[in-house]
Amino acid sequence: MDNSEVISDHLPWPRVIALVDMNSFFASIEQMDQPELFGQPIAVTNGIQGTCIITCSYEARYWGIKTGMRLKEAHKLCPDLIQRPSRPKRYAEISIKIMQGLNKMTPDIEVYSVDEAFLDMTRCQKIMDSPEILAQQIKELVFELSGLPCSIGISGDKTTAKYAAKQNKPNGITIVHPSKSESTLDDVPVTDLCGIAKGIGGFLQSYGVYTCGDMKNIPISLLGKHFGHPGRRIWLMAQGKDPEKIHTHIAEPKSIGHGKVMPPNTKDIQTIKTYLQHMSEKVGSRLRRHNLKASKFYIGFRSKHGWLGQKMHSQYPTDDGICIMKLGQSLIHQQWDGEGISQIQVTAIKPNKANQQINFFENQEKKNHSDKKNKILDCINERYGDLTIAPSNLIHRSSMPDVIAPAWKPSGHRRTV
Repeated sequence: MDNSEVISDHLPWPRVIALVDMNSFFASIEQMDQPELFGQPIAVTNGIQGTCIITCSYEARYWGIKTGMRLKEAHKLCPDLIQRPSRPKRYAEISIKIMQGLNKMTPDIEVYSVDEAFLDMTRCQKIMDSPEILAQQIKELVFELSGLPCSIGISGDKTTAKYAAKQNKPNGITIVHPSKSESTLDDVPVTDLCGIAKGIGGFLQSYGVYTCGDMKNIPISLLGKHFGHPGRRIWLMAQGKDPEKIHTHIAEPKSIGHGKVMPPNTKDIQTIKTYLQHMSEKVGSRLRRHNLKASKFYIGFRSKHGWLGQKMHSQYPTDDGICIMKLGQSLIHQQWDGEGISQIQVTAIKPNKANQQINFFENQEKKNHSDKKNKILDCINERYGDLTIAPSNLIHRSSMPDVIAPAWKPSGHRRTV
């Protein structure tokens, strides 16, 4: 079914921004690959033992099931709900195919996430008949590449295009002429816009700003004073004047991290260390893959009371999972008092290119041995699969399947699951 709403006008526009939004991407792939699931309520979880829903099909959403809902709660709403373990490598494979195809339509593409991309079509207007035809061409290309439907939002700025794409899901087209962006957003709650979470939303409400239309009642300087440039952008976003450009290049990483949700209230030290080592090895592997090293790491454990963690410093810049693991063990001995843990996070902060300068105080023989060992391990794991060769206590890590990183990109340091 094609749900479409057209609020359009003739080209040219000052800017033409399209947002491609895949429809229930993970669940749609499961239904495509397993035709018997088509039309069925599907919930995708992180592994077969996962208890939290990553995404669900539209048939499941009909019953009130949402992303982030616990599986147990979802089964109460829909007893026939079918659980499927996520397959991140398969999702990434299809996403790469889609993004590479869209890149041939325009080089001005920003991969926003594994299932969303902004296209700046401004320079292509001379060969475009209309925004409506453009949207249909994008939909047809995506379907040809993946066999999956998508929703399209087109407007004159990123924020309005993203809002538009959400309006007629699934498989819809919504076009908002730039001259109508402000009036279209006027009655929309500010917290419905991408980037305005509860914190900023609460601040705005304290000044009487509940809808985008209310934003005109406060000066732009107020948001600029409290939030800097992002605050000034928010003021413009709410009025359909988002100045943000399409970012076609992936910036150098400010951090590289991995985290895992654990069984609730985990207190077994060996289980905690297994998760910690898994994350340490993942971070080390990614650092090596992109020729990076770091000397500062954030290591955290989440309990019901919040995060227990701190920034840990290694003696020398490192990309070795064993060294990172030792920092985590030090944190456990220093701060953990036996309380239940539900999540672990390991992040390398401000990594730099490796081999920039020799540290004469570091044991070079030991370092060379470690580098040689890791190079061999990386070659094996690259060929036969992630962590094919790994520390022995990770052999039985099957309940910890990989997930797609939130900042996933089809190339560069962010291409990771």
